[in-house]
Amino acid sequence: MTKEEEKIEIKEAIIDDDDFVINENDFKDLGDKYFEGIGRRKTSVARVRLYTKGDKDILVNDVDYKEYFKIADHQLIILDSLEKMKSIGRFRVVATVKGGGIHSQAEAIRHGIARALVEFNPDYRKRLRKANFLTRDSRMKERKKFGLKRARKAPQWSKR
Repeated sequence: MTKEEEKIEIKEAIIDDDDFVINENDFKDLGDKYFEGIGRRKTSVARVRLYTKGDKDILVNDVDYKEYFKIADHQLIILDSLEKMKSIGRFRVVATVKGGGIHSQAEAIRHGIARALVEFNPDYRKRLRKANFLTRDSRMKERKKFGLKRARKAPQWSKR
């Protein structure tokens, strides 16, 4: 084993999962303060607020997230950034989302939660960035151009 490999292993040992556990006693004096993050994906926009006090549930447009997102994959997408930081059950999450489809709304909420977690604790940034939860996915539907049927599909062309 080379010295560089040993250094990498030592760094990985230092960045242990226990470093990301939240000490709730540090945040008792916050009161009703919340941490806010805006998440976007395609045409969906989500405003997410993380509260340290109150019952620890996740509300999307004033409805429980399991009712709003019936598909289990969408529910897991929402929990991804909280799960990465081992923060499930530590925050009350209130999200307001509009625009786009149901899948892009779930990804917008994940993006918003990740941004709010970074505002809560800047040390989370590196780990969330590595998981690509802080990157705004800018892929959108291309607009229709004049003279074409869709964004790129042209009418059938015949030589004669």
